Amino acid sequence: MSVAIYGRRPVQEALARGPQHIEKVLLQQGLKSLQPLRRLAREAGVPVQDVPPAKLRSLAGTDSHQGVLAMRAALAYADLDTMLQTIAPGLDAVKRSKPKLLVLDSIEDPRNFGALLRCAAAAGTRGVIVTSRRMAPLNAVAVKASAGAALVMPVARTDRLPTILYGLKEHGYYVAGTTMQGGTSVWSVDWDRPTAIVVGSEHAGLRPRVAAECDFMVTIPMSGGVQSLNVSVAAGILLFAATRPR
Repeated sequence: MSVAIYGRRPVQEALARGPQHIEKVLLQQGLKSLQPLRRLAREAGVPVQDVPPAKLRSLAGTDSHQGVLAMRAALAYADLDTMLQTIAPGLDAVKRSKPKLLVLDSIEDPRNFGALLRCAAAAGTRGVIVTSRRMAPLNAVAVKASAGAALVMPVARTDRLPTILYGLKEHGYYVAGTTMQGGTSVWSVDWDRPTAIVVGSEHAGLRPRVAAECDFMVTIPMSGGVQSLNVSVAAGILLFAATRPR
């Protein structure tokens, strides 16, 4: 089964980073502004078709396709053990390289999922772990929101997140949970160490069993009467703060 990637930036990223996975590119008839994408596809050896807007809307499920859509082989989740071994094979490697991971506990909106992947990629996060249940799909909407980051960021799934967090601690990671109130300020945390940052769902936050496995909780201080931030905005602040010591 193929996945539709739509929007000029996501399709450009897909062609630049993994053209071997692209089956074809569909361009809206009569749009001269799409010539750079046409050239990029042809240079990558990817077939190009000119189609009416109705065809693009049907495949994308939206009018916000910007006149371009690519059909890609279905996105695959990474094997969790393989991903962690690739990032840092063993306790000594974890302590030496101090990698950052992003862990998502039941993110429901695919647009938020994509935006979180975009933040993770921009901040140099090495991998993302998500729950198998109550989790938004890694679909075309998420890919579009990620601006192509979903195509390159390793994402692994698990149905036993508390156990995985315990295992990460055994392998040298510090597990930082997120909470709106009562945690250590993001600006006071010692981020210069291997860390897995755990972000909860848009409405309920972290589940109790997940929060119980965290080494400490982190809060973003806010003012001006603002009580909360969008989950991807909050995660972006945390991820970039975690890279500052480097």
